[in-house]
Amino acid sequence: MTEQELLNRFYADRNKEWLGILLQRYTLLLLGVCMKYLKNEEAARDAVQQIFLKAITELEKYRVDYFKSWLYMIAKNHCLMQFRDKNKVPVELNEQVLIQEADDVLQSIREKDQLLDWMHDSLKSLSPEQQQCVTLFYLEKKSYQQIAEETGYSLLQVKSFIQNGKRNLKLLILRRQQQNDKIK
Repeated sequence: MTEQELLNRFYADRNKEWLGILLQRYTLLLLGVCMKYLKNEEAARDAVQQIFLKAITELEKYRVDYFKSWLYMIAKNHCLMQFRDKNKVPVELNEQVLIQEADDVLQSIREKDQLLDWMHDSLKSLSPEQQQCVTLFYLEKKSYQQIAEETGYSLLQVKSFIQNGKRNLKLLILRRQQQNDKIK
């Protein structure tokens, strides 16, 4: 009997023996797929059994038209999930860990606020043309063309003002960071 005939018989009478015959045909294929991902024969054999159970459960709920490719995807996803779960390291949550994480988040927020302040101050130090083009491009999300139309600068000037403004802004911020590091 073909795959489709076995599936049709299962869908007609819900007799799992038809699925057993069908799945038996793919045992070696599944074992090969599982070995490819898991690199361990015992783990691969266990995975094949779990995939069979998942396939039976899913076939009771849904109608599948392309069995071989569907089964392959079930196997691949199962193995990838095994691999992902194996690499997870459980983390014990206790008060000390939570306090440290909260402190880290607060420190990160303070650093970002400081950086934004420096950026705002440094933006004022740029030439008026650079300041205008950088503001329009990065803060107002306008295109080069829109900026050129709005300011009357050529497209080449807009690109130059943005590029030079961005570089100058970076240098000004780095200077502020270095000054701040000396104070600490």
